[in-house]
Amino acid sequence: MPSHVKNYSLLLLLAVLWSGSFAFIKIGVESVGPLTLTWARLSIAAVLLMIWLKLNSIRLPRNLGYWKICAFIGLIGNALPFSLISWGETRIDSGLTAVLMGIMPITTAVLAHIFIKDESFTARTGMGIMVGLGSVAVLVGPAAFEGLSGPLVAQLAVVLSAICYGASTTFTRFFSGHWSGKQIAGGTMICACLWMTPVTFLIESPLTQSITASGWLAIAYLGVGPTAIAMLIFFHLISQLGANRFAQVNYIVPVLGALWGVLFLNEIFSWRLITALTLVVISINIVRPRKNLARTLKT
Repeated sequence: MPSHVKNYSLLLLLAVLWSGSFAFIKIGVESVGPLTLTWARLSIAAVLLMIWLKLNSIRLPRNLGYWKICAFIGLIGNALPFSLISWGETRIDSGLTAVLMGIMPITTAVLAHIFIKDESFTARTGMGIMVGLGSVAVLVGPAAFEGLSGPLVAQLAVVLSAICYGASTTFTRFFSGHWSGKQIAGGTMICACLWMTPVTFLIESPLTQSITASGWLAIAYLGVGPTAIAMLIFFHLISQLGANRFAQVNYIVPVLGALWGVLFLNEIFSWRLITALTLVVISINIVRPRKNLARTLKT
């Protein structure tokens, strides 16, 4: 399989994993606090990644520089945004969340332009971002924007989480050549779990909470799929696709979220979904470098 086909297949798989996370977060916070949910999913992911690294004979570096980077990515790329989204979704709906998360590719493009030499902000990048934002707007429709009259703090929490994701993506791309993606994934998850442990036990006392069966299901899915498996894919794709092209996954996620509603909740397969999916494909191909696109057309 050509590398570009493999990478974009992994990008789609990542979008599949992440698109289901919002629904499971909704389920989870009905029985546990948002911090507890975040701490639990990070703990599960950290244990699974450590087992996976051990089975593959991959050791984590011991130098201080590596752990400083993992601590930073673990905070802004996992602990903080996971907590903000979990808390925010207790107060605003998923449609509005999708719109607000659309700022992530914009944040990534700006930061990548500043810090990464080969990721300059071009007219193609800007056009891809606008088309991607259009896909989200078409998907959720004007009804989602009515939610802007809702809790402002919750909306700001989601926006801040999107900014965190953008910063984390750029920062990871900047340091992607120093260590393997598998090593960064393992160290980052350990640090993210360590960040959340004292805060969660201080504020929510997670061990005393009564968790329902659906709550356990949500925690299990979030820990295994959108966190453990997704982190391995994330750190692999950042070095392969670059920050800007990877950020386009944030446009695929809400589209797939709507598609799951069609497949599993008997929702209508509307023109909005078809149009949004078309715009997402266009936006990714706009941001994609011309030389890669030409190579694709030849194969």
